[in-house]
Amino acid sequence: MVHHHVQPVTITGAVITVSTTRNEKTDTSGKTIISLFEENAIPLGYYSIVPDRIDRIRDELFTALKKANCIIINGGTGLTRDDCTIEAVAPLLDKKIEGFGEFFRMKSIGQIGTASMLSRAVAGLIEGKAVFCIPGSTPAVTLATTELILPEIAHILSHANR
Repeated sequence: MVHHHVQPVTITGAVITVSTTRNEKTDTSGKTIISLFEENAIPLGYYSIVPDRIDRIRDELFTALKKANCIIINGGTGLTRDDCTIEAVAPLLDKKIEGFGEFFRMKSIGQIGTASMLSRAVAGLIEGKAVFCIPGSTPAVTLATTELILPEIAHILSHANR
């Protein structure tokens, strides 16, 4: 589909990795997203690693929202007791992009089978900025970023800021 109604938009990316075990050297998923932004000429406005705590995730998100309009949060979207990214972010969304989670799980079936139903990936808008919450595995961030986020981010931000 040609998006002839997409307006020119400047995109700035932010990456927040939610993990209690990763650091800048071991954050392969966060680095993968940053590399994909670079490959697509999207400047990085913010990067951080934060533990699985609702208050810390929200603090980092609020900082990222001041510096970027495409925020990708990876990690903390599963079903373990510690996973709280969705609980931190979903209540803050002005609008949800329901199809994002649906498409992510649909595409994930090819990689991990029916275990894709365990992902609670979500996306939405906060003050006209796109926020994506995705699993923290490198294959998952690659799939979500290359097949869903990057192809549609200009379209999403065009609509979000009309």
